[in-house]
Amino acid sequence: MINKSAVKYIQSLQHKKFRDEHGAFIAEGPKVVTEFLEQNIFECECIYSNAEGFKNLPFKIKKEYEPKIVEVADFELQKLSALSTANNLLAIFKKRSIINNINISQKLTLFLDDIQDPGNLGTIIRTADWFGVETIFCSNATADCYNPKVVQSTMASLGRVNILYGDIIEELHKRNNIKKYAAVLEGKDITNCEKIKEGILIIGNESKGISGAVLKLIDEKITIPKIGEAESLNAAVATGIILYELTK
Repeated sequence: MINKSAVKYIQSLQHKKFRDEHGAFIAEGPKVVTEFLEQNIFECECIYSNAEGFKNLPFKIKKEYEPKIVEVADFELQKLSALSTANNLLAIFKKRSIINNINISQKLTLFLDDIQDPGNLGTIIRTADWFGVETIFCSNATADCYNPKVVQSTMASLGRVNILYGDIIEELHKRNNIKKYAAVLEGKDITNCEKIKEGILIIGNESKGISGAVLKLIDEKITIPKIGEAESLNAAVATGIILYELTK
């Protein structure tokens, strides 16, 4: 049986304050946990699994991580889980070291201006991975990429995309030599845009869009042509459409 201090520690990681304090985060589900272990990007602290989860773990992982695997009952996993219904496998990983001096020249890079919904952020990370975007720069007000809901919705893409946080204005000023595109409701039709080999694509807040201060620094406004009557598109959906159109 898992001890009380371990339960308290794992439950604390559902909150950003303690994820930052301990430099750790929760991953749940066989696909996400297995991929993280195989990627070997995040250091694993411990793995908690019920009988079914243990049975489904690849033999290589069972052998390599045997000292870190703790078999627990279903009700214990439910206590640890950040999900309404616990999965059969949960692991604690150390956060990635801060990556400095990433080169974004000759690449398309995403900048997120206050994306606050964890589900949206997770989907954007997963979509970026699909389209080969290596780096996402997030404003400080953007959701935490180690939020359990974000980790879950990335489906392990979190380990393949560089996620940085900081002052967007400052970062954009540093990159005057790279063209900056703003996804807005009124701009150049993306179907008439050239494919982007190098550039920064800025996606704004779900309700407020891109801030005025950021818009002052962009080179071109782009938009997805509207056919129906919807007022706007979900930020993650819009990101996927734009990446498909401008990178294919």
